[in-house]
This record gives sequence, structure tokens and C-alpha cells, in this order.
Amino acid sequence: MNVAIIGAGYVGLVTGACFAELGNKVICVDNDSEKIALLKKLKMPFFEKGLDKMVKKNVSAGRLEFTDNIKEAVEKSLIIFICVGTPPKEGGEADLSYVENVAAQIAKNMPSYRLVIEKSTVPVETGNWIEHTIKINNKKGIKFDVASNPEFLKEGSAIEDFMHPDRIVIGVESKKSEELLTKLYSPIKAEIVVTDIKSAELIKHASNSFLATKISFINSVANICEKTGADIEKVSYGIGLDRRIGRAFLKSGIGYGGFCFPKDLDAFINISEKIGYEFSILKSVRKVNETQKDIFLKKIEKELWIIKNKTIGVLGLAFKPNTDDMRFAPSIDIINSLVLSGARIKSYDPHAMEKAKSFLKGVDFCKDPYETATGSDALLILTEWSEFKTMELKRIKKLLKNPLIIDGRNIFDPAKMRKLGFKYISIGR
Repeated sequence: MNVAIIGAGYVGLVTGACFAELGNKVICVDNDSEKIALLKKLKMPFFEKGLDKMVKKNVSAGRLEFTDNIKEAVEKSLIIFICVGTPPKEGGEADLSYVENVAAQIAKNMPSYRLVIEKSTVPVETGNWIEHTIKINNKKGIKFDVASNPEFLKEGSAIEDFMHPDRIVIGVESKKSEELLTKLYSPIKAEIVVTDIKSAELIKHASNSFLATKISFINSVANICEKTGADIEKVSYGIGLDRRIGRAFLKSGIGYGGFCFPKDLDAFINISEKIGYEFSILKSVRKVNETQKDIFLKKIEKELWIIKNKTIGVLGLAFKPNTDDMRFAPSIDIINSLVLSGARIKSYDPHAMEKAKSFLKGVDFCKDPYETATGSDALLILTEWSEFKTMELKRIKKLLKNPLIIDGRNIFDPAKMRKLGFKYISIGR
């Protein structure tokens, strides 16, 4: 099938590459000409495991191409996915100006029937506005359908999530759009959930908000564990074995980050307020997540006493492992607070350092964990990269000024760390 992906960001580029891998003819569009030039040279604008190989393979096979010309993409493609950004406004409401602009351009360039699908995470009723925008800009009265197909891709495992999803959600208002989307996804063996457009839109926001709730819940339990002498690792394991709850997203730490959870939670709160319902649970989830960073900073202050003029090593900058995404990463607020208090920060991340330079000022970037540890008064772990779990801990201890590790991700066993001679501080243990 001929497919256009408008927006070559995290969602758009992965979606386009995967549809091409399934045998479709895909054209990815972005108005960032520099990004398109980069992609034409087969260079990725961000790190995602396996994406570079998949893109190169499908470009070589003639199934995937890139352009900054939306007219060309709309003319060539029967199915058009809108994958542009929906960044949060100051009050938490999603900025849909990019979606509106794309919908208008699609309308002006449709030569015949097109199925237009919102893939970006958008507030409920956005489908109505896309349909309205296309209608008022569709001067020739060409027939079209609008559908919703929310994405559930996790950064770091996005290709696996696309190819082997828990479910595929399609929100449609016509039999034709249902048939086209069902055919497009037919090579993937997963349950297809067919709903109306509004229900599909809500499934996405509700899913992310629920997962954020699980994280804030287990972090709250971790704080109780610390005060009572319980072990959050054992508690979360025991909770997670209940099939009604499940083990996923019950890992305590310094809180969730990334672009999706904070943005989608704020947007869902905003949507609820607009229709006259106060979603107080989600407001508490947000507050707990912010507080978790403050609790971690207090741990650092307690161990170092005076932050000013101390050298602090930081391992992990990205909001999660296997990605270089720094958007809303907890490391940003933690490091900036320490810098403001007069600390010298040495940091290392396997993939995110280049992007981190835009978010962090006055920070030294190191070549590996060992350079980061050298001469540091404390070593912080802010992202649970596998590389950190296999460090030579005896070497790390010798390099540190003080054998102090403050672990925001609970990657080591406290008893083993004490046996090695570290003062090891973690979360909820």
C-alpha cells in the first residue's frame, strides 16, 4: 500500500520504517529540511535501537523515501498518517497548531480519496477538528475519511513494540477506513481493537496516565519503605505477582520523564477540566513525581552536607536507557539544582551527551564511567543503562574521593555494595 508519514520524529520515523519493512511503499515528510537531508544520507536524527539498519535496508529496497514536499507525499499516497508534534502549552493543553496546519495542507493537495489518520497523541475530539479543517480547505469536495490510530511505542524498544504490539487500536467512522487500516496492519499478529474515533483518542491518554499512576504509586510506597525499614524491591515483586496488577511499571526511582508521560498527563488533566471534571488522582500523580526528585536531592545533601565546591559524578542523563531522549529527563532538574548550589558536575551517558548539552550548562562530559568517578565526592546513578550494571566496582571505588554511590535506579544489591566497602544509598531500601 502507498503510505505517507507526515512528521519524521520519534513516532513518525519508526512508524514509516516499520510499514516499509512490512512491504509497503512509504514516503516520510518533514518540514525540517536539515533533518530530511540527514535522512537522505542515511543518518538518524536520534538514537533508537535497530532503526538505522531498518531505514538503510528499506531505502535500498526502494520502499522508503524522504522529502520535505508534503504535496508530493499526499499525491502519491492513499493512506496518510499525521505524526507531527503536539507539545504542551504553558497550562498543559496540547498545542494542535501543527496538526491543523498539516490537515489543511492535505486538503489542498488531495487529488482523490484519502484516508487521513491521526497518529500523534491528541486530545479527545481532535478527530472532529481534523475533519472540519479538511472540509473547509477541500475546495473540490473530494471524498476523504479521518481515523485515529494511537501509537504505543516505548523509546528504546519502539521497533519491537510496533512489530509485536499488545494491541492495535483503530478509531474509525466508516467501513472503508476500517477495511483499509485492517489490511495495512494484517501482517502483524495482534488483536485489532476497532472503536469510534473519540474512544481511540481517549485510550491513548488513559493508558499513559495509568502507567504514570503506577510509577508514582510505587514511588510513594518506596518512601514508606524507607521510613519503616522495608525493602521496596521485595514489596513491588510481591505486588506485581498479582495478575490484576502486573509487574510492569512497578520500579521505584527518581520518577518518570520523557516527552510522553508528563505531556499526556498534563493534557488529560486539561481535557478533564475543560469538560467540568476534576481528575484529582492525576494531579496527585504529577505532584508525587515532582516530589521524588526533591527527595533524591535531599539524600545527596544529607550525605555530602555542603554541596558547594563538591565534585559530583553523574551516570546517566537520558530519561531512560536505550534512548538519547533528554526531554523532561529527571536528570535535568537534579543536575541544574546541584549546579545552582555550587557543585562541579562530571557526567557520562552512552548515547545522550550530545543532546544533553542543550539542556545542561556548566557540566563536564566524560568519556566513560571511570573518568566520571575520578576525584568525585559522590557518584549518582540517574539512568539504568546496562553498561553501569557491569562496571568494575573495585576500580570505581579506588577512583572516587569517597566510596559513596547514590543510586536513583536501584541497580545494585545493597548488601553486596556494603561488602565491597561502598556507602550505598538507594530508593526505598
